[in-house]
Amino acid sequence: MSTWPDTRILDLLGIDVPIIQAPMAGATTPAMVIAANQAGALGSMPAAALSTEQLREALATIRQGSTRPINVNFFCHQPPLVDDERDRQWKHLLEPYYRELGADFDAPTPVSNRAPFDDAACQVVEAFRPEVVSFHFGLPEKALLDRVKATGAKVLSSATTVEEAVWLEQQGCDAIIAMGLEAGGHRGIFLSDDLNTQIGLMALVPQIVDAVSVPVIAAGGIGDARGIVAAFALGASAVQMGTAYLFTPEANVSASHHYALRHAQASETALTNLFTGRPARGIVNRVMRELGAINPLAPAFPRAGGALMPLKAKDEAGFSNLWSGQALRLGKDIGTFELTRELARQTLAKLK
Repeated sequence: MSTWPDTRILDLLGIDVPIIQAPMAGATTPAMVIAANQAGALGSMPAAALSTEQLREALATIRQGSTRPINVNFFCHQPPLVDDERDRQWKHLLEPYYRELGADFDAPTPVSNRAPFDDAACQVVEAFRPEVVSFHFGLPEKALLDRVKATGAKVLSSATTVEEAVWLEQQGCDAIIAMGLEAGGHRGIFLSDDLNTQIGLMALVPQIVDAVSVPVIAAGGIGDARGIVAAFALGASAVQMGTAYLFTPEANVSASHHYALRHAQASETALTNLFTGRPARGIVNRVMRELGAINPLAPAFPRAGGALMPLKAKDEAGFSNLWSGQALRLGKDIGTFELTRELARQTLAKLK
């Protein structure tokens, strides 16, 4: 693959195709990362839902299967203070579902956790030395970020506004992921919690491109070669794609998620805070319809998910998160390697 109109990301990250396979916690597997790498893209392994040992095992598997650059992605949120009263109100709101489905309402509430980047995670980075380390919800504290940079890793992070992009560049990011409102999964928002600040990709990318000097990666609502061409036209140097890779056999998705991805309409996704406490885009299901996709009683991230776990065990389709971006109807049931190569070929053909 050659003759790309902008090679800054290719040169910066050492890849052949300006596509980043998005790190999707729970859904991304080492097999997906390896296949994306083999196709010339940047494979990304999410760490947020893994223990330190699980992350080490995943990275060892990837390193055995590929010698190409990899990206490891971390959340860098601040763990919330425990709010017992809010937790109680939240579970009380869910009580009718417990009674209906036969779940034990009086049993201790399971703990929902997402690990932020810390010293233990940084030690894994120092041991495996991934070529790229990316962050969601801003950046970690300077001492940890300096340690990451000392390994030689290039640092990326997501910006959902121009202000966030400028802040990330000022803190030393090597490239910015411009995350449009169309994107699936958790919003990368971190300078504000006001969802009214969130911008669609078409408006976001050129404004970030104009505001920063580092390369920009477009993410959100890109499902095929037409979207990649449009991203280049807007000034992006590469794209990050997630939902498209959820259709591949390498993706680890539940039966309910698999079905929803293939049958929901593009209009049937929404931002919701029900499943974790932070806004994320997913396919609308029963609990989102009946409680409202954004509910003020949902505990702070990541505690909201605990009380839903017993309900999810009884009715997965109705009470689990079905993350997806708005371009889901462009998804194809082909392998990660084939998808990546097809996207690259079709994009180059359209750019001629």
